[in-house]
Amino acid sequence: MSCISKITVLTGILAALAASSASAQVLHSVNEENGLEKWHFMEGDIEIELVQRLPDQTRALFMKHEFSREVIEGLALSCMFQTIIRNSGKSGSGQAVSIDLGQWRMQHKDKVSGIKLKEQWLASWSDEDASPAAKLVIRWGMFPTQQEYLPGDYNWGLTTYGIPPGSVFDLTVTWQEDGKSRSGEIRNIVCAPDVDRLK
Repeated sequence: MSCISKITVLTGILAALAASSASAQVLHSVNEENGLEKWHFMEGDIEIELVQRLPDQTRALFMKHEFSREVIEGLALSCMFQTIIRNSGKSGSGQAVSIDLGQWRMQHKDKVSGIKLKEQWLASWSDEDASPAAKLVIRWGMFPTQQEYLPGDYNWGLTTYGIPPGSVFDLTVTWQEDGKSRSGEIRNIVCAPDVDRLK
């Protein structure tokens, strides 16, 4: 292969990589009424929204159910987000989008790990920590670990990341679209602070 041909091929590869990384869009916003931050990731037919939840919001939610104080505090301090995932169907391909949260990876303080799934929470509690009815609240309230979305479908629930309030992390999200594995990154996500402890 001539030098010119090699340069042409290399230029094409670099252009393709640039187009791939440029296709993802992440919008960051702040709710003027409550100050909570949101990250909105969009690429292809998938949209992922992460909205901060204050630890006190989580405490108030789970205090209504039969969880021990230790479990409630563990959940409140686990960096929880209201999460919405949808298949926007923007491409018009009519293809399903599927996700497996077990494949998502977060980077916090130079350490890469998975996010904390509801199955991990449930497995860590005895019936004294959380009654069967309380565990059902987690099964229904936290985001499904695996799910498929047809165009126009969406779902919402809670996701947790297992790091302290106020922490900053990067999240690599993966999904299947049109039979292909895809991934993207949401950088500099901030866990909501524990306002009660800052007073």
